[in-house]
Amino acid sequence: MSLRKVLAAAEHVLATSGIEEFTVAAVAEHAGVSVGAIYRRFTGKEQLLHAVKDQLLGQLETGVAEALRCAESGLDGVVAAFTHAMARTFSHHDRIFPDLLSGQRAERVERGLLALAVIQDALAEAAEPYRDDIRRANPGLALRVAARTITSSCVHRAATCQSWPDGLTWTSWADETTEMALAYLTSPQRTTHQ
Repeated sequence: MSLRKVLAAAEHVLATSGIEEFTVAAVAEHAGVSVGAIYRRFTGKEQLLHAVKDQLLGQLETGVAEALRCAESGLDGVVAAFTHAMARTFSHHDRIFPDLLSGQRAERVERGLLALAVIQDALAEAAEPYRDDIRRANPGLALRVAARTITSSCVHRAATCQSWPDGLTWTSWADETTEMALAYLTSPQRTTHQ
């Protein structure tokens, strides 16, 4: 039994039937393996779901890293590469991310937070040569805010686009979100009056 085949089947069952219909038996049927074969590798549905989530988060980390390595020069190129990499990963899995991100146990949340830290650090590292283009008082903080805003928007869009469509393709969403992040990063910080 190929792990890749089982995880692909698990993704398919989640995407087509949702978390309510997600069972080891449904995954086994779609993978063309016995239920016992899956139980020899996984203790049950929760561990299988965790493996799917871990694989998707790994794809997100890898996709962002590859996009940033190939990014066009300049702050705009780096931010666009980051945002479009997020959009690509989520667009391929937008029907299953909401189920994977809801109702998680603490150890599952930790893996997600680790992935978010990895991609946030990757953006900060890729943007370092263009730090002077960031016009905020604290460029490091501004990059973290931009990374979290892009990521949060992406997660929110994936979680709600079925029930609250925005009329955008994932590419259009990435273009608009990139523009928003760049406007924030390159606009002078306003002083607040107290």
